[in-house]
Amino acid sequence: MANAICTVKIMPVSPDVDLEAIEKTAVEKIIEFAGDFDRKVTVEPVAFGLKSISIIFIMDESQGSPDQVADMINEIEDVNSAEIVDVRRAVG
Repeated sequence: MANAICTVKIMPVSPDVDLEAIEKTAVEKIIEFAGDFDRKVTVEPVAFGLKSISIIFIMDESQGSPDQVADMINEIEDVNSAEIVDVRRAVG
């Protein structure tokens, strides 16, 4: 099977939340699900001091839907929502 490149967008509950702690735990959940492949993490401003975390990761398509990762990340304390916003097949 091929690999998929997925992006999960994580919104914290407030601007006062420790984004680094959320990021660390989210990456651990991604590694648990997809393995320790390359990742890219970006923090993007949303509004009024609130920032979101986007994590791009690689997973094997045979593992099924990446929505399981979003469900796992939604269980993290101080996470308001986690959503898979992009899935693409890796070429090459």
